[in-house]
Amino acid sequence: MRKRRIRQVFENIAVTDAGAKGKTIGKAPDGRIIFISNAVPGDVVDVQTTKKRKAYFEGIATTFHTLSDKRTTPVCEHFGICGGCKWQHMDYPHQLYYKQKEVENNLRRIGHLEIPDILPIIGSDQKYFYRNKMEFSFSDSRWLTQEEINSKSEITDKNAIGFHIPGMWDKILDIKKCHLQADPSNEIRLEIKNYAQTNGLSFFNPRNQQGLLRTLMIRTSSTKEIMVLIQFYDDNEDKRIGLLNHLKNTFPQIDSLLYVINRKGNDTIYDQEVHCHYGKDFIYEQMENLKFKITSKSFYQTNSKQAYELYKVVRKLAGLNKTELVYDLYTGIGTIAQFIAAEAKKVVGIEAIPEAISAAETNAQENNIDNVDFYSGDMKNILNDEFVAINGKPDIIITDPPRDGMHKDVVRQILEIAPEKIVYVSCNSATQARDLELMKEEYQIEIIQPVDMFPQTHHVENVVLLKKRIR
Repeated sequence: MRKRRIRQVFENIAVTDAGAKGKTIGKAPDGRIIFISNAVPGDVVDVQTTKKRKAYFEGIATTFHTLSDKRTTPVCEHFGICGGCKWQHMDYPHQLYYKQKEVENNLRRIGHLEIPDILPIIGSDQKYFYRNKMEFSFSDSRWLTQEEINSKSEITDKNAIGFHIPGMWDKILDIKKCHLQADPSNEIRLEIKNYAQTNGLSFFNPRNQQGLLRTLMIRTSSTKEIMVLIQFYDDNEDKRIGLLNHLKNTFPQIDSLLYVINRKGNDTIYDQEVHCHYGKDFIYEQMENLKFKITSKSFYQTNSKQAYELYKVVRKLAGLNKTELVYDLYTGIGTIAQFIAAEAKKVVGIEAIPEAISAAETNAQENNIDNVDFYSGDMKNILNDEFVAINGKPDIIITDPPRDGMHKDVVRQILEIAPEKIVYVSCNSATQARDLELMKEEYQIEIIQPVDMFPQTHHVENVVLLKKRIR
């Protein structure tokens, strides 16, 4: 028989700091740390534990005795249920403070690094409606509020189009208005739901793997172009064409109207064929005098305006004077490579996804950039002695890996190549700190510049300039 979990309640806990993954920190009477999911530093709360470990507790604040002066009123009606913007209740200047503090803590505590003073974090002018890409899921069994459950009334409207409830893969919160992507994003999503319910289009059931409508992706660009992609599970041609034609007629500003038929167990589209129903199969992003063709499968920084600020930081820290050979690792569709190309002698970009490299080459041609070369392959395999012998030893390496950071073999190869400078861009300062620790004997940290790409969340981008130690 399973042992029953005993949940403790700690009273009058002072919330003193912000920790990892957007949680805040208090201390239990026995001295153990409590990670609290719904409080703000400065609150005094009662906490009900949800998890107990040897060194810490996790819990949720159930009673608020004192409200922090760092608080502000969340703008979204879904705050507290939707897991997307967990820091909406914290005033933005304080969000920036704790993001910068997290970067410093990770570099010192995880990387055990000697670091210079960190430059003030670059905040975002747009606090809301800053994302250029949103993905929503359909469900025929939406998340029910506690009030709906307690009412014991028959629930007839169970369809949803929105976001997964944190930790629940099969429960979708029906979103009335999302404050992350500018209109017409909300209008498009709500119109799809209205049309589907009026015309009997079924919503997906992830447990039973059945239903017509599966996911929705909306991209909006700095050039004001719009892409909409609907992923269908079943292939009912009449209903599919009816919905897509309705969107085309209702929203003539849509430039790219796409669909996917996906009957896999998961809803990723990277191995699926994307069909163009109307318009073109791409939209453009623009940065300075550069244009980037964005397809449904392209990775592009989801905050276009802050991506520009981030890339300006990278270019400045690289300190180019048109004589350097630069390697751009994890280049994606070649945005950083092309952004710095005019100030470098040559840039070599490497990326694992072949489609991304194809897009990078197309973008370079359209931007009339002829001093960039792109290669596709697994980074730990392609970045070897033979590659360097063919392409030349780089003066500078720029690396912008995924959240997991760099494979240790990639770090080892960078150390063997021994460029004079490394510019390390990271969306996860914890794994960045781990990688920097492996390089600290050969490289010293010169500059650290955090950049906030995601207001109302705990996520933060960080750029570090490394220079080779003089022996």
